[in-house]
Amino acid sequence: MTDPGPAQPAPTPPGRPSLLTRWRQLPGAERWLALRLLVLLPVIDLSLRAIGFQRSRTWLSRFAPPETAMGAVDAAAAAGAERLAWLARAVGARSPWRTSCLRQALAVWWLLRRRRLPAELKIGVIRRDPPFQAHAWVELDGVALDPEAAAHVAFPPLP
Repeated sequence: MTDPGPAQPAPTPPGRPSLLTRWRQLPGAERWLALRLLVLLPVIDLSLRAIGFQRSRTWLSRFAPPETAMGAVDAAAAAGAERLAWLARAVGARSPWRTSCLRQALAVWWLLRRRRLPAELKIGVIRRDPPFQAHAWVELDGVALDPEAAAHVAFPPLP
């Protein structure tokens, strides 16, 4: 028997750049942010599993400015927040660690709060017939940052 050598990565479909190519195309600040998300998403997941949602959110808020220190949202900040939400979704989809909308929303909420933006974490639930369904997203000035904003419309937010 001959040694087949090292495993080759799966070929990228024609016309679609590889993950590494797309990574290189990101601006430097977004690459850094993607790396932060790659670390933050598993930390949030572990926290949720170990201490639950409420205590995890309280723990994260300790590392962000208080709500009274939040600034105004201008067009540049809103565009940056939308890009952050898109990046969190992209990193979450490609992360070796399993993520969910709640983990991604908590990460986006926390990072925006650290930027002194008045981000609000929203959780919606559909309590009809089983299966139980829920969705989490972040809003900035009442506007959903979810890249698929229509996804949360079906979920009435909890108070």
